[in-house]
Amino acid sequence: MIRLSLLLVLVSLAGSSGEEPAPTLLWPAGAPGAVGSEEADQPALFIHRADPASSTGACVVICPGGGYGGLMMSYEGNDVARWFNRFGVSAAVLRYRLAPRYHDPAMLQDVRRAVRHLRANAAALGISPKRIGVMGFSAGGHLAASSGVHFEAGQPEAEDPVDQQSSRPDFLILAYPVISMKDGTTHSGSRNNLLGANPTAEAIDRMSLETRVTAETPPTFLFHTGEDAAVPAENSLLFYSALRKAGVPGELHLFRAGPHGVGLDRFEDTKAWPDLLKSWMEHSGLLKSDA
Repeated sequence: MIRLSLLLVLVSLAGSSGEEPAPTLLWPAGAPGAVGSEEADQPALFIHRADPASSTGACVVICPGGGYGGLMMSYEGNDVARWFNRFGVSAAVLRYRLAPRYHDPAMLQDVRRAVRHLRANAAALGISPKRIGVMGFSAGGHLAASSGVHFEAGQPEAEDPVDQQSSRPDFLILAYPVISMKDGTTHSGSRNNLLGANPTAEAIDRMSLETRVTAETPPTFLFHTGEDAAVPAENSLLFYSALRKAGVPGELHLFRAGPHGVGLDRFEDTKAWPDLLKSWMEHSGLLKSDA
């Protein structure tokens, strides 16, 4: 266990130095349901640890977009992680399993395991186990939101200390997310990759996340654009409305202009969202150091 903790610290420090961190496999002995042993079969975290001298203790799992068939690891992944590091937030970019090799529930298993892994190793990573959030872009936003509505309690009797932890995030950040799997609102490519070409009505309802919000869903920050032609803004509107009905704190920013996939600051019309997110995190108490 000491050797594992030391490895985690060394990997994390590499992330804070500006170099790309090495992957931390979520299941070193093989993921559940894995169909092979290639990189695509091995979900992993790329952990960018904040400078210990300025760390707030908060940490964000980042789920890049890509329609559940690819991963935008740069501008929806590692670039965002380095931005979080600037103000003392650690971040872990999730490489999750993808179609056509995998469908639901593999992706949900991966993000649950990511939260549990960080929580189980919080001390070694210098983060707070009570301030671990999940962020996602586009289809990655669907995965992030899934982690907030389809979470699992920890299993105290489990032999694996990671499985002893709850998979519930403490907060969610959803960037132009796919939310609904229903016709007229969903992104069809994401739905096909997640649920297959002919999903059942039960599967569509279960993964239409606006129908699954409860009072236990974590506080959520969302942003979208009105001009998004790939993932309609109604996805964010539906989730935000569900949060309000459930009494869950939420904040939604709907920008008039801007395409899908804006990343951090790729377009002038939406470049304000990172500052809005940082302000939300400050007001939510997520940036207050535990020290």
